[in-house]
Amino acid sequence: MALVLATLLMLQTSAVPKRASAKLRKPARYVATAYCTKGTTDAGVRTRPGIVAADPRLLPFGSLVRVDGLGGKSRTFVVMDSGSAVKGRHLDIFMPSCAAAKRFGRRTVIARVVGSQAGT
Repeated sequence: MALVLATLLMLQTSAVPKRASAKLRKPARYVATAYCTKGTTDAGVRTRPGIVAADPRLLPFGSLVRVDGLGGKSRTFVVMDSGSAVKGRHLDIFMPSCAAAKRFGRRTVIARVVGSQAGT
């Protein structure tokens, strides 16, 4: 329960900066890769489908990101992780299957911020 409350508090304070929000909300090209390491993200939640790692300087934790170019419909992810190799316009998508993550490889996608979990 304390972890959930701490996560919610963190999400409310890490909304997309107002100056950057208009720029981030425009569609932009990103490089997408996938990872399958299970555990706790940098935001303090367990990895699960629907989570991506991103550069927190561009996409703060809690940002909702719509991604096109994954095949089929666009999908929305929440930024809840970062990583030493995730810099700039790079998204690292969590997948529960390591085989699926390896098959995913490296793709160019179009992504844009559509909001945040805190409702901004």
